[in-house]
Amino acid sequence: MILIHPPVAKPCEPPAGVAKLAGALNRRGVTCLILDANSEGLRYLLRQPVGASDTWSRRAGRHVSEHVTALQNRKIYQSPARYARAVSDVQRVLAVSARGSGATVGLADYQHEKLSPVRSDDLLQAVARPQENPFYPYFAMRLPALIAKGKTGLVGISLNYLSQALCTFALIGYLRITYPNLKVVLGGGLVSSWLQRQGWKNPFSGLVDHLVAGPGEEFLLELLGKKHVQIESGQPDYRSLPLDDYLAPGLILPYSTASGCYWGRCSFCPETAEGNRYKPLAPEQVMIELHDLIRERPPVLLHLLDNAISPKLLRTFTEKHPGAPWYGFARISQELTNDGFCRALKRSGCVMLKLGLESGNQRVLNAMNKGIEVDMAAQVLKTLGKAGIATYIYLLFGSPEETVTAARQTLDFVVKHREQITFLNLAIFNMPTCGPEAGDYATKQFYAGDLSLYTGFRHPHGWDRQSVRHFLDNEFTRTSAVAEIIKRNPPVFTSNHAAFFV
Repeated sequence: MILIHPPVAKPCEPPAGVAKLAGALNRRGVTCLILDANSEGLRYLLRQPVGASDTWSRRAGRHVSEHVTALQNRKIYQSPARYARAVSDVQRVLAVSARGSGATVGLADYQHEKLSPVRSDDLLQAVARPQENPFYPYFAMRLPALIAKGKTGLVGISLNYLSQALCTFALIGYLRITYPNLKVVLGGGLVSSWLQRQGWKNPFSGLVDHLVAGPGEEFLLELLGKKHVQIESGQPDYRSLPLDDYLAPGLILPYSTASGCYWGRCSFCPETAEGNRYKPLAPEQVMIELHDLIRERPPVLLHLLDNAISPKLLRTFTEKHPGAPWYGFARISQELTNDGFCRALKRSGCVMLKLGLESGNQRVLNAMNKGIEVDMAAQVLKTLGKAGIATYIYLLFGSPEETVTAARQTLDFVVKHREQITFLNLAIFNMPTCGPEAGDYATKQFYAGDLSLYTGFRHPHGWDRQSVRHFLDNEFTRTSAVAEIIKRNPPVFTSNHAAFFV
């Protein structure tokens, strides 16, 4: 079969989802081909002549190949200004290349002036008129030879982000018109969330043969006649992907040690709301697979994709190093207040940890059931800083328990610990439609679409989205200490490239 990773997602590392599926299929003797249509499609657009009259577009078009090459060289990451210029110019060329299609294409986003990825009718329009999608010429050029080579009647598409949805359905439209007898299987994170929605009704019946929720390995194996199998390994197969083409200074190797979240108790978390069970690999298995992957193709960076790396695996890393520099999400925990433990993590290759602090107010953290104490978070930051591990801190504003006073306490926390916070991610709270908490608040439509995963709500303290945004724009980010941290965030690629700047 053929597994496809569609546009648009950040093209800085190979797609882990289709690679994991390929690994499972190959281990069971099923031959499959992988197409990273995202990386290839974006490069296709970047090669097109820039037909624009403005100076910026013409200049960006002349130098785009140099910028792409520079983003694959460690040297440019030593100059944030040059890096930002390269990313901005590549973004400009992509935007210009899509003119006339009604879409704006970026390195991490895809927006259409009329069609929305959260409206099934709009996705069906993308199917009906695939030739209007800016990636259509690439699909028409690339897929016939691949389908002929694969000699297959089955195509699997991995749809994880809203930024991929319209292009995914344009791709399905192309396949339905050109290869009407092909069976199409659609899975991935976004599809899983759709299927978990209460009252889900499939608007794509007759168009998509199978919609798959959660990990798709066992489903595909059964579909292909390999019944009653147990998936004993999570090792992905990246060998057939263009590993030298990604926009990073060497290979970033993505790897997942678990599905779900080991904590699994946070209020308003989509993982909790959708009832996703935590399924980890044994640390011993993780080490075997990582060493095999790294021996096969040494990466410059290992990206651990887990919602939160388990304490058991972190302890394993302090004793048996994974074999490459690494980063990923971790929970703020007591172990990370230990100097010796954090120094051991640093020796294991830990370059950066992403930490979901969310708030500097204890009442807000308690209401969200984060299991975090503000004082412990402060100690974790200090300990990681002393060990030389960078931090990417995630903050969330506008949750039901937060007030402007609580938000200002978060600001005070950031200012006080600015020396230990390397990067910041600021987000505004969204209420999941499938969460039990949604019924506790007066709600209204958030996105105009039947596929929206979030619902609006009336904030009990009047701390609505407009007020939150005003606070962030006019107070939080204008505080000099915060502005200095945010200025360090790599544009567009954010945490995916952040480790190269520390």
